[in-house]
Amino acid sequence: MSIFGTTSLSLLILLLATLFELSYGDVGTCAHYSAPYLPTACYGNSSSQFPSSNLFAAAGEGIWDNGAACGRQYLVRCISAAVPRTCLPDQMVQVRIVDRAQTSRSEPSSDGVTIVLATPAFGTIADPSAPSINVEFQQV
Repeated sequence: MSIFGTTSLSLLILLLATLFELSYGDVGTCAHYSAPYLPTACYGNSSSQFPSSNLFAAAGEGIWDNGAACGRQYLVRCISAAVPRTCLPDQMVQVRIVDRAQTSRSEPSSDGVTIVLATPAFGTIADPSAPSINVEFQQV
């Protein structure tokens, strides 16, 4: 291969890499829920389980892991939704799992999702009027 062929191929690969964002996490769906949050499946009636930032979540069945999800923290980013411009660009939120979505006291805005964020956390990454969004998430 000539030097121009190698250079052209390298430039093409570099161009394609910059066009597509790299994904480092898993992809799933996300809903939101609001108070009352107690009791939770993880910590019962203890209000000390909630971070002072109110950035917490309930785990869907896919990440619940028979309760091992309790206390785990996830970075969550909105990647798409049914309604255009629902996701807030370049926003990510870190949440702590404090409950199981299937048994939470409050009804999630949508059933069968991967993760259910408390309304303040959901509003950090998306328009809170949306019932659900598609997210990228990663355990930290």
